[in-house]
Amino acid sequence: MENMFSLKGKIALVTGAGHGIGFAMAKALAEAGATIVFNTSRQESVDNAIEEYAKLGINATGYVCDVTDEKAVQNMIADIEKKIGVIDILVNNAGIIKRIPMHEMEVSEFKQVIDVDLTAPFIMSKAVIPSMIKNGGGKIINICSMMSELGRETVSAYASAKGGLKMLTKNIASEYGEYNIQCNGIGPGYIATSQTAPLREIQPDGSRHPFDKFIISKTPAGKWGSPQDLAGPVVFLASKASDFVNGHILYVDGGILAYIGKQPK
Repeated sequence: MENMFSLKGKIALVTGAGHGIGFAMAKALAEAGATIVFNTSRQESVDNAIEEYAKLGINATGYVCDVTDEKAVQNMIADIEKKIGVIDILVNNAGIIKRIPMHEMEVSEFKQVIDVDLTAPFIMSKAVIPSMIKNGGGKIINICSMMSELGRETVSAYASAKGGLKMLTKNIASEYGEYNIQCNGIGPGYIATSQTAPLREIQPDGSRHPFDKFIISKTPAGKWGSPQDLAGPVVFLASKASDFVNGHILYVDGGILAYIGKQPK
């Protein structure tokens, strides 16, 4: 059983893994034995992340790369293959969100979210699949969202991108399953990170932030998730344990998608 979850000898590329859930997932993959490669959009972020990985005893390799730039991605993948080896595991984690009412959102803003959250995973996957085929297989893990299933005010672009990413996941699984490539997704719920910290701040009157109360009320677990909650799922989907799991979205949301909510009193 231990061997089923071992990633020893595997090379994992996690996009946007300089901090937050990307960092947590890369850490988990490393603890399972994988060699970690990651990218961010700025050299400062790469340097800071490498330092943080080193503190954990992880010898990670970082690249500055715009995942929406196909040529830049191709160059990064070629360099990784030359210096480290063929990528066995790709985690498409990099993403952005713009919370703007749809009728106020510029088309350019909508397109930017689609480019980062949907087009980039297409570009990244396209770049690694040929070598995965030659190598006899691989794992692609797309970081989807509850917004792959649900709508909510102000996130029209994000929900559109994540819904598209869910279907891209299913299509990669359909098209490349015969080559022993499994493509699955993880749909995180609301995770307590530095980015969501303002939504969990205690208010001046000592009460919880309204959004914090909203999430707690909608989650059967009665709490926010932590980045560590994604460790097990990402290792599972990257390992032999999931070799017959393909085209699946694993929602790690504390039960939100299964829950209709409490009846008002």
